[in-house]
Amino acid sequence: MESERNYKGHLTILAVNIIFGLNTPISKTLMPDTVTPFTLNYLRAIGAAVLFWIASVFIKTDDAPQGSEYLKLMGAGLLAAVFNQFLFVKGLDTSSPVTAAIIVSLTPIITMVLAAIILREPISGLKASGVLLGLSGALVLILGNTHSKGQGNTLMGNMMCILSGLSYALYLTLCKPLIMRHHPITLMKWMFLFSAIVTLPFCWNDLQATAWQSIGTSQWLRIGYVVGMATFTTYLLIPVAQKRLRPTTLSMYNYVQPIIACIVAVWLGLDTFGLKAGIATAMVFVGVFMVTQSKSKEK
Repeated sequence: MESERNYKGHLTILAVNIIFGLNTPISKTLMPDTVTPFTLNYLRAIGAAVLFWIASVFIKTDDAPQGSEYLKLMGAGLLAAVFNQFLFVKGLDTSSPVTAAIIVSLTPIITMVLAAIILREPISGLKASGVLLGLSGALVLILGNTHSKGQGNTLMGNMMCILSGLSYALYLTLCKPLIMRHHPITLMKWMFLFSAIVTLPFCWNDLQATAWQSIGTSQWLRIGYVVGMATFTTYLLIPVAQKRLRPTTLSMYNYVQPIIACIVAVWLGLDTFGLKAGIATAMVFVGVFMVTQSKSKEK
């Protein structure tokens, strides 16, 4: 039964990161010509909030938050849906895509350290080796695709990308007890509602400046993917995986995203998939396997 639970967790978080991997090129086709990064992120927050509240009407859950849990849900929303997404977008404005991708690849290492400190998860040699092997594979993919033009690298932008990764790592570790007590629908409808309220003042000018009447069907379909798949579906599935897998294992699947981005780039004719990319992909998946085989605190 335990192995079946873990199996479902691995499939779930793999699906999440495939969706996220596809989201990157789709989002890039929308920014900045159709919408600004802040406008797109706010559409994600408010769109997901509406979808989760509609879902809660049809999926009954008898686990309403109690007392101080509302504050904890607000904190979880800030970590997962505000700081993580908005800091990365803002950092990407003044940092190169390559540098930002490298920084995001550090998330599993940050998560491993935080899980050891907060959850007392052991850092075994196998786990550390798996994380570093996966990181190496991701860096080979990223550094082998450095065709950025006109992109700067500023200390502030890089720091924002680091804080974005730290925010997601904190969400994976600090919020696990909350996630274990509540249904994903309950968690997300409150998290995204709080996120939409908190971020509205910061996005208001961008929302007003958006030429909504000029957005065509193709753009709306892509926005629909960003909101419906890359936000609503993924954040519905993440708690399912969090209940079954350790934080370090969850974060290791972040390395799947550059692989998906590379495959999409090849499919669109924007890049080639050679021996180096094949070796890097193998390194990522072997690293993930090594982390999953390391012993948990209970074992």
